[in-house]
Amino acid sequence: MKKISLVLLALFLMACGKEQHDLTVKANIEGLKKGTLYLKKVEDTTLVIIDSLVVNGNTNIELHSDLDSPEVFYLYLDKNSAEKDRITFFADKGTTEINTTLKNFAFEFDIKGSEQQKALEEYQTVIDKINNRYLYNFKEQFEARKAGDTAKLNILIKESNTSLKRKYLYTVNFALNNKNSEVAPYLALTEIYNDRIDYLDTINNSLTPKVKASKYGKELNTFINTIKSTETDN
Repeated sequence: MKKISLVLLALFLMACGKEQHDLTVKANIEGLKKGTLYLKKVEDTTLVIIDSLVVNGNTNIELHSDLDSPEVFYLYLDKNSAEKDRITFFADKGTTEINTTLKNFAFEFDIKGSEQQKALEEYQTVIDKINNRYLYNFKEQFEARKAGDTAKLNILIKESNTSLKRKYLYTVNFALNNKNSEVAPYLALTEIYNDRIDYLDTINNSLTPKVKASKYGKELNTFINTIKSTETDN
């Protein structure tokens, strides 16, 4: 009985000795031999380094961070060259796994982690198509201006405005349909912050108490109040 107690005590002390982290980011980067990985996030509008790791043949890549509520992080790879790539992901407490390759680090990756990340990926799938169409339209406008084709240019400008409006409306609807996710206020702050205040207000008022109390929930509420205060002063 005494031996069992000693074993249990030893296990307890070992567990206590391990540093506990709110967030653990595990990265598997095929082909990476040397380089430096940085885990970053935005604090007071400034991108700051939260953790870093120098890779020199080691394959066990882990980065850590404290985390009060779900938040967007950035995984940067410095390949000891002028080129620096990054992966954006939405993390919650626990473990986020990122699988990618050295060659296509920021373009072909798979992320397993939070429910917020799944929602962000769902949003991005649709919005990427809208953005691609918008960029193609912009290229066509350039060619029309170059050719002096005013009629075609006017049509393209109208299409461009319609595409932009579609993006805003899709974002608003997505946020409203995901009012129980921290992705909702995040999208309001990053994608439609310069749109109509009533859209932002509608999203803000729809959020669940948990999301309202999150980092982005608080930031959205503050942002809206600042705009309203400015409008009142004017």
